[in-house]
Amino acid sequence: MKTGAWRVPMLFVAMSLATAWAIRGQFGHEQGAAWAGAIGGVALVLVSQRQDWYRKIMVIALASAVGWGAGGMISYGMIVGYGKADNFINAYYGLGMLFVIGGLFGLLGGGLVGLALDSTKEKRVNWGVLMAEMTAGGLLSYYLLVEQIGIKMTPPRSEAWAVCLGAALAMLWHMAREERHSPMRVAFFSMLGAGIGFGFGNFLQVIGITANVSFNMWNVMEYSIGFFGGLGMAYGVFISKWPLDIPEPKKWEKWSAWGVIAVCIPLIVYRESLSYEHLSRRLKDLPNLESLATTSAVVAAGVLITMMFLLYWQLKKNRLGQKEVLHILFTLLVPYMLVSYIVKGLFGGLMEPTHHLYLLNILILLILFRFVKAPIPFGNQERVSIKIWMFYLLAAIAFMALLAFMAINVHGDIGGHNRFLLD
Repeated sequence: MKTGAWRVPMLFVAMSLATAWAIRGQFGHEQGAAWAGAIGGVALVLVSQRQDWYRKIMVIALASAVGWGAGGMISYGMIVGYGKADNFINAYYGLGMLFVIGGLFGLLGGGLVGLALDSTKEKRVNWGVLMAEMTAGGLLSYYLLVEQIGIKMTPPRSEAWAVCLGAALAMLWHMAREERHSPMRVAFFSMLGAGIGFGFGNFLQVIGITANVSFNMWNVMEYSIGFFGGLGMAYGVFISKWPLDIPEPKKWEKWSAWGVIAVCIPLIVYRESLSYEHLSRRLKDLPNLESLATTSAVVAAGVLITMMFLLYWQLKKNRLGQKEVLHILFTLLVPYMLVSYIVKGLFGGLMEPTHHLYLLNILILLILFRFVKAPIPFGNQERVSIKIWMFYLLAAIAFMALLAFMAINVHGDIGGHNRFLLD
């Protein structure tokens, strides 16, 4: 396999998801993660240069949005605090649990994207059955692990990680039963990438705080999980064998996906982060608050409505080519960046340095895309090597231990939490 041809496409997907995930930090929760996930899915389809995937772009984007967005229910603020501890056991617990949480983001996101790519006319994914199994798995896992056994990762906060774990295990069971090896491989590498990215991002945050770096190090952590998660997802897709000439989705499928991505998700983001009431609370320390909040809310609504119609206009075309898919990607990404400027106080004269880096990343993506060569030489791996996967998993766990050891030796008390009290 000519893996050298994957480098630029993989970097493109990684930077797309990383930029969107960093922007997601301004909004948070499931809706912010879902928007970022959709962007990552579109970037993957774009660099694939497969015409049949272009036709299915909104369905793939929806699968990515649902998968990456589901992990947004997990609370991890306390876990980040454990990663800042000045003793090994608590620091390792923090980084290790961030590996688990990031892994769940990637497992669900990469897994659903892989299933969308693997669904054919002859062997369609039964999404209704899959969603029912994942829902049941999530509920059973939560009540067994949290309510019955009493395993708690983030007390006193939500233990929704157990819901995501059960849903992810149910998804893997469904894949194994249906012998969908390629989606399983994508799920694993996405899990590995996002898990390592989250733990490593927390390590970078600790180093930045210790060095008194005047920068939003929380945003660095978010960029890290998106970058390595996108890298893992792209690698898993490129090394795998996929069915040829995937059929075009039905009209109702395409437009339902558009409705969720272009209408529902932005509407929830607006309600939770960009409405007048929310902006009034968030920008309360700025002068002319009433006028500022009104202007910000109106402009944000205009940006989202414009995005909705631009996506609709692109999808109305009879044939989607590389140019149209590129437009779809930036139609999702640029408005996401613009509303992040607004929510932080753009019209009040506030602009954080991190936002300018979002713009820089978008410019780099435009340059990178010029170096994407055709065609992408996909791999032909079919079977799943459990032994190799276990080796990678153990290596990642050991890497988290190394990061924890390095972290506690470069800082003292920086306000970390202790889950386990030491004598």
